[in-house]
Amino acid sequence: MALVLNLYRNKNQGSDKYGRIYARVKNNPPIEVPELAKHMAAHNTPFSEGVIRGILTDAVDCIKELCLLGQPVKIADLGIFSAEVTSDSAASPDKFDITKHIKNIRLLCKATGECRQKLMTNDGSLVFSDLANKIRSGEAKLSPNKDEYLVPIEGD
Repeated sequence: MALVLNLYRNKNQGSDKYGRIYARVKNNPPIEVPELAKHMAAHNTPFSEGVIRGILTDAVDCIKELCLLGQPVKIADLGIFSAEVTSDSAASPDKFDITKHIKNIRLLCKATGECRQKLMTNDGSLVFSDLANKIRSGEAKLSPNKDEYLVPIEGD
């Protein structure tokens, strides 16, 4: 199995890379805990799909709770989960108001172990999507002003 890539054009006119072609992963719809539990149960584990689902559900709740308490959680060979805030600036410390200056809290995940960038790059395999292959062969073109990555050639 491989990561499928789509092509897109940099449309940021302020960039020195404006108009250049880049690749992005064509992601499938995400799977959720029930599908992950089913997948894991199919890997010759002594645990049933239901047990795995319960453990994963509890793990998700606990990771969120701990992160919101400022406690990062490391899952070996996957990542370190932690919370981060984004904020607006204040003129001085005494003017900083949490309710006005904090925009949001978000969950971060920093890859560790077997999921570090170098190992993922070495272990991964890549292929172009069908549309990316069409653009490369001239059967389709990049959209000059639409959000889609590629559009079929229609009577150019």
